[in-house]
Amino acid sequence: MCGICGIISPKKNGIVKESLIRQMCSAMRHRGPDDEGVYLYPENDPFVGLGHRRLNIIDLSKSGHQPMTNEDKTLWLSFNGEIYNFHELKAELIKKNHKFISNTDTEVVIHLYEEYGKDCVKLLRGMFAFALWDKKKDSLFLARDRVGKKPLLYSYVNGIFIFASEFLPLIESGLTGKEIDFKALQYYLRLGNIPAPLTIYRSMRKLEPGSFLIFKQGEIRIEKYWQPDYSKKINISEEEAAGEILRLLKEAVKIRLYSDVPLGAFLSGGIDSSTIVGIMSQLSSSRIKTFSIGFEESAYNELEYARVIAKRFNTQHHEFIVKPEALKVLPVLVERYGEPYADSSCIPTYYVAQQTKQYVTVALNGDGGDELFGGYERYQAMLIAQKVPEFSKNIIKSLSSILPDSLEHKNKIRRIKRFLGALTLPLGQRYLKWQGIFDEQLLQKILSDDLLKDGICTGESGLSGNLFNTPNNLSLLDSLLYFDTLTYLPNDLLVKVDIASMANSLEARSPFIDHQLIEFVAKLPGRFKIRGFVKKYILKKIIKDFIPAGNIKRSKMGFGVPVGKWLKGDLKGFLFDNLLSKKSLERGYFKPAAVKELVYRHVENKEDFSFQIWSLLMFELWHQRFID
Repeated sequence: MCGICGIISPKKNGIVKESLIRQMCSAMRHRGPDDEGVYLYPENDPFVGLGHRRLNIIDLSKSGHQPMTNEDKTLWLSFNGEIYNFHELKAELIKKNHKFISNTDTEVVIHLYEEYGKDCVKLLRGMFAFALWDKKKDSLFLARDRVGKKPLLYSYVNGIFIFASEFLPLIESGLTGKEIDFKALQYYLRLGNIPAPLTIYRSMRKLEPGSFLIFKQGEIRIEKYWQPDYSKKINISEEEAAGEILRLLKEAVKIRLYSDVPLGAFLSGGIDSSTIVGIMSQLSSSRIKTFSIGFEESAYNELEYARVIAKRFNTQHHEFIVKPEALKVLPVLVERYGEPYADSSCIPTYYVAQQTKQYVTVALNGDGGDELFGGYERYQAMLIAQKVPEFSKNIIKSLSSILPDSLEHKNKIRRIKRFLGALTLPLGQRYLKWQGIFDEQLLQKILSDDLLKDGICTGESGLSGNLFNTPNNLSLLDSLLYFDTLTYLPNDLLVKVDIASMANSLEARSPFIDHQLIEFVAKLPGRFKIRGFVKKYILKKIIKDFIPAGNIKRSKMGFGVPVGKWLKGDLKGFLFDNLLSKKSLERGYFKPAAVKELVYRHVENKEDFSFQIWSLLMFELWHQRFID
């Protein structure tokens, strides 16, 4: 696990310098504290520069130094990630007379490119983002893994192409602008994150998951090489499906246990992380180290469930309690994310990564299980809404007005009211009403008149319509799983874990997003995933013999944070000093009166605007750090 960066410039203009590449590397030293490397071409007057920061995981010797080259020094690679099938690939390449000088997965990628060119990415099983300079073709080849576990950002301004694993190296290079993309800002307010390929900056882009980019002679060409296919279903019994899923899942865990450094697992006590820990304990000859985060607020605390699993599998278990003063870490998180990011669970994720790093350098997690097997309540809500007769929707919606309001986010009546209130909305708007932060009505109220002129936040043909664009031949459930796998998973969850873990020089591995497992589960009928009121039906069937029933049947809590309560109490002064400051209110993005109303109605316990206020606060903190 590492950080990569580089610059390709028109020849002989003096832009590419070793000092500049090293400056970019220094900006992401946390991603790779063990080693740094720079490649320049040509050495006397370079127009190509690659940089690398290394976190030692596999082959701890100096032979793993990057950027790495082939025998005749015509290919140079800066690589981030892990290739879990590199031993098998290496054996096949040796049969084809390729010579190796290290035991790294990085060197395997170089020889795969020699053998297969751009199609090499299709053979890789793992998480990765890499840049390869091909001297013979005078071209740069960038690639990102299928699901988007590893980030890759780029910019092309004034004929200069620049890329990096994080935003800070791009910004500190001084070669790219920082003008705000207002379309991206509206996506952020709607979703809490900014979907690829957009970023908050007009001049920067994210390479989308499952894609590669070729930069040659001043031109950029991007191709998609993978995406999940939910359209081809297989006829299979439950027993056969369960057996194959368990085989693939065990294999996905097993190949992610390969490491030359200590290894452990995040454990929330939910189905996904419990399953991973259970399989790890079956496959490992030593006790597994597990790590959990909790809160003083009982509604957000899962520690008791994690303890059950830790005891069941006799793990070496470690716990940490997150309190309001934990937000002292916000400046670090704001800088590492580099653009506005509103998922407050990044805070406990950061702290569990920090605690975990004290004991191990690699940690497995349960990310992706909900998107794979249908674990979110919103999936059930969408399926139920689809069956409600059209003529009765308005009547049912009107019933929501007589239900009492609640300021508790996890209150059941509040969730029912929210469900009923969205019944009459078109499909895309309904989904985003349940999943998003600002709904379209609130966006209209809070955005400045200048931003509203863009008009992308309103109507089914606007923001929600553009987002919920899935293949026409899919069932509703498959459309939801497809959508979340390509958007919510890579743009929110995987970004959160990558930044939080790498900020602590910790590698996080996710067996559930192994692409072979995803491809198989995508072929299964929807009844294997959600059956009636049972979510993750087939997964629960698989694990019922080794995961305690209480952990399987418990209600899903998610990795929430009690920010609503904190903003009314310990963090109220912080909120007012930043979001309601004169400078913040006069920026011109939002109507000051509307922002004040949101804040005051929340702190005075009149309405719950926890997520909306948090997203505005995170935008303000980002603006202070990167724009001011």
